[in-house]
Amino acid sequence: MTRSEFDDIRSFLADEATHAGDLLRVARTLIDDLEHARMREAVLRTHYLRLLTAARATVAAETVGAPDPLAFLKHELAERGQLPEDGEAVHRILSDARTAAALLACLEASVPQRRRGMRLRRCVGTGRALPR
Repeated sequence: MTRSEFDDIRSFLADEATHAGDLLRVARTLIDDLEHARMREAVLRTHYLRLLTAARATVAAETVGAPDPLAFLKHELAERGQLPEDGEAVHRILSDARTAAALLACLEASVPQRRRGMRLRRCVGTGRALPR
C-alpha cells in the first residue's frame, strides 16, 4: 500500500461524515489486505530460505570436492523455471548481475544520513479545503 493510500484512509477515518458501516467496510478490506500481504511474505521467505539453503549446500559441496557442486543450486533454480536456456540468456543474466552489483554499490555509497530532531510535516497543494 502506498503512502498516499494510507493518507487517504486516514483522512477518510478522520472525516466526521463517515458512517460506521463505511468504517467497518474499510476495516474488513484492510484486514483482507493484511492477510494477503502476510501470505505473500511467507511464500517469499520460503523461496528465499530454499535458495539460501541451496547456495550454502553448493558452497559446502565445492569445499569437499563433490563431483557436481552446483547440483543443489541448479535443482532449486529449475524448480522455479529460472535456469538459463541459451547463450543469449546467459549473457543477459550476467549483464543484469553486473548492473545490479554496480547499482547496489552506488546505493551503499550514498546512504542519506537521517536528520535528528522532530520531523516537520508539510501540507502542500491548492486542492485542500479548510473547515469554516
